[in-house]
Amino acid sequence: MKAKVSIKTIAEQVGVSTTLVSYVLNNKNENRISKEVAEKIRKVARELNYQPNQIARSLKSQKTYTIGLIVADIANPFSSQIARIIEDEAKSNGYSVIFGSSDESEKKTRDLITLFINRQVDGLIVALPEHSEEQVLYLKQSGMPFVLIDRYYPTIPANYVAIDNYGAASKAIHHLQAYGHKRIGIISYKTSMFHLNERVRGAADLLKDNVMIGEVRIDHTDDDVKNAIKGFLSDENPVDAIFATTNLLTICALKYINSLGIKIPDQLAVVGFDETDAFDLFYAPVTYIKQPMTDLGRKSVRILLDAIEKNEAVQSAVFETELVVRKSSVIS
Repeated sequence: MKAKVSIKTIAEQVGVSTTLVSYVLNNKNENRISKEVAEKIRKVARELNYQPNQIARSLKSQKTYTIGLIVADIANPFSSQIARIIEDEAKSNGYSVIFGSSDESEKKTRDLITLFINRQVDGLIVALPEHSEEQVLYLKQSGMPFVLIDRYYPTIPANYVAIDNYGAASKAIHHLQAYGHKRIGIISYKTSMFHLNERVRGAADLLKDNVMIGEVRIDHTDDDVKNAIKGFLSDENPVDAIFATTNLLTICALKYINSLGIKIPDQLAVVGFDETDAFDLFYAPVTYIKQPMTDLGRKSVRILLDAIEKNEAVQSAVFETELVVRKSSVIS
């Protein structure tokens, strides 16, 4: 059996100290090391097929250098994009990421948290489903470092990273009002989740009496979106625009509106939430609220690493969004 290549072997071949090699291969303090030396170390490591001894590293540091990430659904563009950003940021700091999807299930989230803790991850980044307050309290009591991303409970102090959902929805409505739309329908999930309810509140507060709200059950999305739009259009004072609070709800709304032969934006304007390639493929590219995905992902990792490595106190970050205006809401 071929002997395993060690850091010492690489150091001897490059002509530097083992400490310097360790810094480079673990992505630490590289600002103090010249790019030429760092690249030479990596080149030699690749040529020798160096594989780090994770067991020895963990025993020495009492850490596994692994982060657990729980998203709602890895197939959803929001979840997959944020997961990739978190993975890249974690890797640049010497950590690996294990993924899991909750499928918006409190039970599955609980099972994943238990699994990750048993796998001895150093910390967790979690996008919680509805009714997960007990899981937040459990994590706080367990001492496991964690960060809530996108969804959080304002009454429970905990690390979190999120957007200004109220302000994001207000931007969407201000835009529609600026183009003369007065009666606007809001499509959102029937939920207790704070972030989604803030989107509804941010829109409804501006519209006052000129709003209709269609509530959608998460397990009856297609049917409930259709029923909501039917109600919007059959009302004695029908809506002239629709704001959907998630990318999935927006896509469902577009499909049904298209099946009715209603022209967007001429007969009905539409504004959605979150980025997805499907918005580009529609004949009237969709206006949407764009979340700062890179900021959200990177900040969640940084706060988590502060909790893991420095035992920092509770931190939070709230980011602003951008309204991307396209054809679905603007009559040319």
